[in-house]
Amino acid sequence: MSAIVEPVARLIEAFGRLPGVGPKTAQRLTYHILRAADAEARSLAAALVAVRDEVVFCESCFNISTGPLCPICLDPDRDEKWLCVVEEPLDVLALERTGAFRGRYHVLHGAISPMDGIGPDRLRVRELLEVCARRCAEGDPITEVILATNPTLEGEATAMYLAERLAADVASITRIARGIPVGGDLEYADEVTLVRALQGRREVESSLPR
Repeated sequence: MSAIVEPVARLIEAFGRLPGVGPKTAQRLTYHILRAADAEARSLAAALVAVRDEVVFCESCFNISTGPLCPICLDPDRDEKWLCVVEEPLDVLALERTGAFRGRYHVLHGAISPMDGIGPDRLRVRELLEVCARRCAEGDPITEVILATNPTLEGEATAMYLAERLAADVASITRIARGIPVGGDLEYADEVTLVRALQGRREVESSLPR
């Protein structure tokens, strides 16, 4: 028989399923909740429920939102000809902290990873290609697409895949510079590093003719 009562064991197991949380951390989080004031524990529970009930994905860029369109897509001062492609909503937050980018975003919700069985069809790639193709057909092409996927093997593969398929519809396709260390994530980068990465972006060479 386990020495841990069932509700506690369930919470430890739930915390343990979170990314980056090991067994010891899951136990510490659980016992913190047990020792916390009743109001703090109930506030955490309410916040978790609210995230599930109230937060959706923007219908335009697929960033997190509380309505059909996120605040960035609703901002009339944003330059619609400037599009930054990122892997996750947390990457949008990281770039927004710099104040260096005033265009729009497109969130892929992941990166291409054949080893994990994640292909383009599992990401928001089709929507990105459709938007760029439609804008080009209407005579109002996007001036620049910045591929700001993470500098990992998966991120690089995703950037090259997108560059080849966007080449015919976008005037300029750039990749963020190596201000971000290889293997790093945008959400953990400081503002100075992100600004340098944006400023030092370069043209993506594609094997397809424009």
